[in-house]
Amino acid sequence: MKAQFSIFLGYFFNSARDLASIIAVIAFFQLVVLQQPIPNIGQILTGVLLVMLGLTFFIRGLEMGLFPIGESMAYAFARKGSLFWLLAFSFSLGFGTTVAEPALIAVAEEAAIVAAGGGMIEQTEQAMDSYANGLRYTVALSVGIAILIGVLRILKGWPIHYLIITGYMGVVIMTFFAPTEIIGIAYDSGGVTTSTITVPLVTALGVGLASSIKGRNPMVDGFGLIAFASLTPMIFVMVYGMLI
Repeated sequence: MKAQFSIFLGYFFNSARDLASIIAVIAFFQLVVLQQPIPNIGQILTGVLLVMLGLTFFIRGLEMGLFPIGESMAYAFARKGSLFWLLAFSFSLGFGTTVAEPALIAVAEEAAIVAAGGGMIEQTEQAMDSYANGLRYTVALSVGIAILIGVLRILKGWPIHYLIITGYMGVVIMTFFAPTEIIGIAYDSGGVTTSTITVPLVTALGVGLASSIKGRNPMVDGFGLIAFASLTPMIFVMVYGMLI
């Protein structure tokens, strides 16, 4: 019990150290540049403490749960030797984690509100929910396909830079044809997919799979799945914008 508490304190102090630069920047501009007192200082300090605790629990949870389960399942699928189930798991993992991403949910809801305000869709709750859900599931579908392609790359040993270059060429080409209102959302969708839920599991899957396959280097082949997860949503969301 004492050892666990010491580990927790270590993570907590690391979280405080990581947040210290953000706090220093905000305090400097508020007190020195704006020359205004910090409002609701008690509430802000309580919020900062909660953020530190949340970050501590999150990082500890990743190491205890998400990273091990991702790597162990990758090893298990590699031993099983079934390409179909490995690819099915890869797609399902990418799709499921993306649908649950809080950042994507927030962006989709905000995009629906702005689209309704701009006259792109009807200003009804049903229309906005439909638009937001369509955006979420489009991004989730794209990430599922991206992880599937990334796993195939690990299995086949394909060079990652060729796939990335081809993908971004597709993004540039699609930008010329997509509606201007959807381009910014599409580009942002590529960023919000790689967030708190997707990154740990997908990274663990890639590293575990590359470690379990003979002839694959985890440093060279195990990473890169997140790049695919950031790339494909841009293309898919622009297609979504063209269709609706």
